[in-house]
Amino acid sequence: MKYLISGGLAAMAVFGSTALADSAEDTWAPETFTLDNGMDVVVLPDHRAPVVTHMVWYKVGAVDEDQGKSGIAHLFEHVMFKDTDDLEDGEFAATVARLGGQHNAFTSWDYTAYYQRVAKQHLGKMMALEAERMTDLIIDEDPEGSFITERDVVKEERRQRVDNNPGVILREKVLAEFWKGHPYEITVIGRMDEVEALTPQDGIDFYNKFYSPENTILIVAGDVTGDEVRTLAEEHYGQIEPSGLVDGTRKWADVPALTETQEIVHSDPKVRQPVWYRYYNGTSQKRDQDFSLALDVGLDVLGGGNTSLLYVALVEEQKLAVNVGTFAWTGLHDNGPAVIYATPSPGVSMEELEAAVMAEMTALMETGFSDEDVARVRNSMAAAAIYARDSQENMANLFGGWLAIGGSIEDLMSYEDDVRGVTAEAALAAVRTTFATDNHYIEAQLLPAEGEL
Repeated sequence: MKYLISGGLAAMAVFGSTALADSAEDTWAPETFTLDNGMDVVVLPDHRAPVVTHMVWYKVGAVDEDQGKSGIAHLFEHVMFKDTDDLEDGEFAATVARLGGQHNAFTSWDYTAYYQRVAKQHLGKMMALEAERMTDLIIDEDPEGSFITERDVVKEERRQRVDNNPGVILREKVLAEFWKGHPYEITVIGRMDEVEALTPQDGIDFYNKFYSPENTILIVAGDVTGDEVRTLAEEHYGQIEPSGLVDGTRKWADVPALTETQEIVHSDPKVRQPVWYRYYNGTSQKRDQDFSLALDVGLDVLGGGNTSLLYVALVEEQKLAVNVGTFAWTGLHDNGPAVIYATPSPGVSMEELEAAVMAEMTALMETGFSDEDVARVRNSMAAAAIYARDSQENMANLFGGWLAIGGSIEDLMSYEDDVRGVTAEAALAAVRTTFATDNHYIEAQLLPAEGEL
């Protein structure tokens, strides 16, 4: 099990490298319907192999947690794999494995998702398993019970994945400042003291409110038809009564602009290569689709790989950096950061690196982008979108994640045309707006402990 530190950069880069482009043919054309209890269903037929990907997306994530209850959305993802009225601890995973399938789950700020990939004849069984834990999860005060034991598992996960990772510690510090006062402020895995204080009653309240069919999206991608999925979904999910507690409101909010420039430094003996970052206010596809798409194109031209302008100038020509790049978190519902980062070459100080990167940024934004560079990036992004259709899991993730934050299928279906429509002028304007010289930012440095290098 895992949690996503970004709704867009890990498994869900909406309109990024895994986006859908299919305006000219019927491949992956979705069929949608809603069960009487409010569960939305999306079917993505793919008849190339007799397998299916079955995903249940709950419209709840870390953004929805009550004050002082951070980490409960992610903790609950763990608890969902434990005992139910009809399933013993571990039986869910054992059943999927016995049928030759794969399964996992993940949590973001905006949603929680559970998936299985199995041979098509086992789709009904997967629905039965998910329906069982949607309705009959066991949560009690037993110190050996699922909630309390998994709470300890999550605490250890935090120690291993956050507290033991200097880069993640730095990122957590930066994002806490970047999203200060916003529900995204606290990382998905939660604060250690708050996770430790979560009670089984907190779990029961969370389960009763959010784990209800009217708060879910069912995605089935693979060798099925809409009629087949409808029949199975009505049989297994359609009998579940809605809780009546889901009011459709989320805790999304405007992300306040940075009002001062800050510097955050984190040193650790485990760091072997220093890294320099600047975090600026960015955007999101959900809140400003046109600007976000133009920014994605512009950032790819600037620092999207070893053919990008910054990489060629600073790594290959000036040899001041061993790596440099730019990216933005555009896949969340609310605005994420736009980031510049670089790692200095041996003997180059962080001050020299910063000056060189920003001088090159200034020069490139003054000179502008060539039509050829922008066309190359547009074509690459469109091609990646087409190649992504080869993966059932990519498609199920793409549709589920975008719909869970209120996006539309039409947005996904028009992606190829949209990205090809981004002009050099629009991409440059988005970059200039984001990295304007009078914009505030958070500068972050990841450094070895003094004397280590």
